[in-house]
Amino acid sequence: MPLPPLLSSVIQWLRAGYPEGVPDVDYVPLFALLGSQLSDAEVMSIAKELENESKPESAEAIQNAVVAVTNHQANDADVARVRARLAAGGWPLAKPEHFDGSHWP
Repeated sequence: MPLPPLLSSVIQWLRAGYPEGVPDVDYVPLFALLGSQLSDAEVMSIAKELENESKPESAEAIQNAVVAVTNHQANDADVARVRARLAAGGWPLAKPEHFDGSHWP
């Protein structure tokens, strides 16, 4: 089933911010950042999409990251680093309800 437009846009931003792929160490802060802007179901949909595109060891890192974020184990400095990287790739830092779709990458 295809992702809704908002989630497809998030995947596009991730590809722009991480053209070589998301390193395993960035999954926890990435999902913490996504969780501050999206619903849990939306974050899980993105995690599943990333798992489908990843190597098996990265898929395991994604699953572990979701658990870690659920347990509030994200480091603020790591979240800031990931936020800056995604901003460089065009990530709008406002909440999704404030996004203007005509300006999405």
